[in-house]
Amino acid sequence: MKENYTDELWDDEESFDLPSASSKGQGNELYEHFRVIVDQGQTPIRVDKFLGDRLEHSSRNRIQQAAEAGHLFAGETPIKSSYKVRPGDIITLRLERPPFEKGILPEEIPLDIVYEDDDLLVVNKPAGMVVHPGNGNYTGTLVNALAFYLQDNPTYDPNDPAVGLAHRIDKDTSGLLVVAKRPDAKTALGKQFFEKTSERTYHALVWGAFSEKEGRIEGNIGRDPKDRTRMLVFPPDGEEGKPAVTHYKVLETFAFVSLIECRLETGRTHQIRAHMKSINHPLFSDEKYGGHEILRGRPTSAYLSFARRMLALCPRQALHARTLGFVHPTTKETMRFEVPIPEDMQSLIDEWRKYALSIL
Repeated sequence: MKENYTDELWDDEESFDLPSASSKGQGNELYEHFRVIVDQGQTPIRVDKFLGDRLEHSSRNRIQQAAEAGHLFAGETPIKSSYKVRPGDIITLRLERPPFEKGILPEEIPLDIVYEDDDLLVVNKPAGMVVHPGNGNYTGTLVNALAFYLQDNPTYDPNDPAVGLAHRIDKDTSGLLVVAKRPDAKTALGKQFFEKTSERTYHALVWGAFSEKEGRIEGNIGRDPKDRTRMLVFPPDGEEGKPAVTHYKVLETFAFVSLIECRLETGRTHQIRAHMKSINHPLFSDEKYGGHEILRGRPTSAYLSFARRMLALCPRQALHARTLGFVHPTTKETMRFEVPIPEDMQSLIDEWRKYALSIL
């Protein structure tokens, strides 16, 4: 079996339903809902804690209940929540109800294709588009659009996790993603993301001015136990979360906000959003991490009115995946792509620039 370098969930992400006591022991068929292959560098850790960072909509307590009910497996062996995962383990969650029964349905949704060949394509995703069906979003996603666009390609099965997206970005983040049409291409691309040899830079508008023009943020990222849809930053030398490193550079400062470029060493869920929040510079208009509040500025009615207009102008986190670089899995050529900041975020930047000039 090929190594899973991305450690990502490729079927529905809804909370799982445990069987009632009356349904246990009746020999019901179990359906696989989640699978992860443990990284080769993973240190021994309890499986309930390990899965707690990966099952977004399920608490550690629910994972323990699943183990108690006999629904967690290492390979083909049922395991308890105290089981310590080891490198190469295949951990699965199996439930008595089948996963989302319709699978990935092709939908004719426009795509902004930046590059395409026989092995892969690079797409510029708009803000507001969910990447993959799950958690109630079963239509209108990027994967549905790709299923339609590639429906005549014999090597591409949208329901096969061996092909498709090599990485993800959030629904309200715009920018570049690479899609593998062939299994060997996805394995090669996934290895580059895992080994941190790919290039990914983002542009973001964040609250506040910086004292230093460049910086490095290192802090483990894991699920917030009080809100499983949000990530927290933990000490880099601790056991909580997974290691994450973000480099940032200030491009411009507009009075009370700054335009920055972020370069990722790792690709954790909400990495930039959580890291910038942790240094008191949340992304502008990022509701989940507090950036939708007016966090900097003057206590004047004119300024407060302007700031509210800016939040309404771009009512999503001001984050754009601007550049993407990798080595082509077949030709071994170094590929690098860049797309401009989209209109909503560019308008926001332009308005802040005008405001900053007006108060000089």
